[in-house]
Amino acid sequence: MSTATANPISPIKKLRRDIHVTRSTFCRLLPVSERLLADLETNKRTPSPAVKREFNELSRLIAALKKTIDPDYLAEWLSTPNKAFGDLKPIEVIERGEVDRLWHMIYSIESGQPV
Repeated sequence: MSTATANPISPIKKLRRDIHVTRSTFCRLLPVSERLLADLETNKRTPSPAVKREFNELSRLIAALKKTIDPDYLAEWLSTPNKAFGDLKPIEVIERGEVDRLWHMIYSIESGQPV
């Protein structure tokens, strides 16, 4: 008798579901195509070292954001223009490669300093 083993959920899919964003939005956070993301989420492909690095950095950022922003509001926060970023949406800040601006915001909030 053989038993079918279910594919474990990929960490990438778990993170995307955890922050309640669509594949399209997640592709903006983890700069990959929707096709590649679908393959990574279904374990059809393994992430390249570059994608692994990007994913690890994104995971760290999301974990830090969840400590300062209500996790249920995180998806909306990422897509809302923010005066702290010159009215850019946080997702746009990430896409522009300026994630250090978000880390600075997190540090300021955690340390009690004004942003």
